[in-house]
Order: sequence, then structure tokens, then C-alpha cells
Amino acid sequence: MKVVLGADHGGWKMKEEVKVWLEKGGHEVVDMGALEEVLNDDYVDFASLVGKELEKDKDMRGVLFCRNGFGMVIAANRFGGVRCGFGFDKGAVGKGRIDDDINCLSIPSEYVDFGKVKDMIKVFLEVEFSGEERYKRRLSKLALVK
Repeated sequence: MKVVLGADHGGWKMKEEVKVWLEKGGHEVVDMGALEEVLNDDYVDFASLVGKELEKDKDMRGVLFCRNGFGMVIAANRFGGVRCGFGFDKGAVGKGRIDDDINCLSIPSEYVDFGKVKDMIKVFLEVEFSGEERYKRRLSKLALVK
């Protein structure tokens, strides 16, 4: 699967670890930065780059990293067709895929270890949207919200 990654200084190290892990797992990784740790960079810039990529390719998934994860969620969800969820455990991530068809995941790198992150991303990439009528209806309504 094609996975686009983005991180600010607070998530850069974890993004780099995840990138290697995903590539070893056979995924095509697109790294939108940060390409190095820059202490004064802004999460908005990287969430925007990932959001633009997700708008172009509906089959790709995005993963964002920052210290607490919230800013990335807020920024990514400003892009049409992006449904970014907050990754705090694999059960919630699975429900986000099944019920809400999330296509982007924001990881709070300061609060989760690499093992937990791998578990969440594995679920994020493998679990499919249920396609149940009630969830499709809700997503259709969500697409109309401006």
C-alpha cells in the first residue's frame, strides 16, 4: 500500500523509524517531511502536504506525527476527502477504519512507544471500511459539511 508520511520536529524521530519499518514491510512510502529535525518548524506545513497528497490519491493512506497529535488532526481535516483520526490505541484505530473510513492517522509520538505505534499502523493499513449503509450515509453527510 502507498503510505504518505509527515511530521514536525516533535514526531520526526518516530516518523523515521516508521518509514524504515513500512518500507521493510513492502509498502511504498512517500515522505513529505520533515526530512531533518528542525526545532522551529510547524506541524501545519507537513499536515498540509500530506492532506494535498491524500486529495490526489484516494487509495493512499496518510500517517502524521507530532508531540501530541492534535494539531495534525485539526490541520489534516481541513482538506476535502481527508478523514484523519487520532491514534491512541489499536482498538480505536480499528473502529475508525470500520465505521468512519479514516484515511489518515495522527500519532502523538510523545505519548506512545514504537511498539504501540506499529500495532496501530498495522490495524490502520489492514482493516477495511465496513461499507454498512449507516456509515456510508454518515460519510455522505460529512462530505457536505463546510
